[in-house]
Amino acid sequence: MATLNKEVFGLKVENHELVKLCYDAYLANSRSSHAKTLKRGEVRGGGKKPWRQKGTGRARFGSTRNPIWRHGGVAFGRTGNENFTKKIARSSKLLAVRQALSMKNADKAVVVLNKDVKLTGKTKDAVKVLKDLKLEGKNVLAVAADKTPEVLRSTNNLPNVKLVKATYLNVFDIMNADAIVFSEAALKATEKWLIGEEK
Repeated sequence: MATLNKEVFGLKVENHELVKLCYDAYLANSRSSHAKTLKRGEVRGGGKKPWRQKGTGRARFGSTRNPIWRHGGVAFGRTGNENFTKKIARSSKLLAVRQALSMKNADKAVVVLNKDVKLTGKTKDAVKVLKDLKLEGKNVLAVAADKTPEVLRSTNNLPNVKLVKATYLNVFDIMNADAIVFSEAALKATEKWLIGEEK
């Protein structure tokens, strides 16, 4: 049985502020900016002045596509160029990942596979592993040292399993998983990545 490094899986997390910050940043950085509204100059029509400037007793207007009119343009609307990204220091991201893993380990949601467990590329192999671990129907984050074709084929058709490379772990995936399953090689790669980057 593999021993979990306390620097990665044994941190005492007194507040969740950093984890929450990285979780929100992941969502913000995944957000697309496709929404776009039409300004008054982009709405079709409205070229003719609706009535003369003076003498009617009504307010002056130069176009029926004025934002305050029905069928007019949108003032201060989306342009499609909005930037929602949030920047977080690399050291803070790594610390947040370690905190998230420690929280999951405290909840006994971290599992390390034995060396004799091997996936041959068949889905039934991965299903058997999940059944043996009593993780059927749960959201499982499978962490691999490398995404080999065999591992990919074994997990691709399982809707509740997300496969991620050890050095691409993030707070969002960790916190949303009911269980995190490491291979021994993935565990070593994760600990080397998280501890090595800090030193």
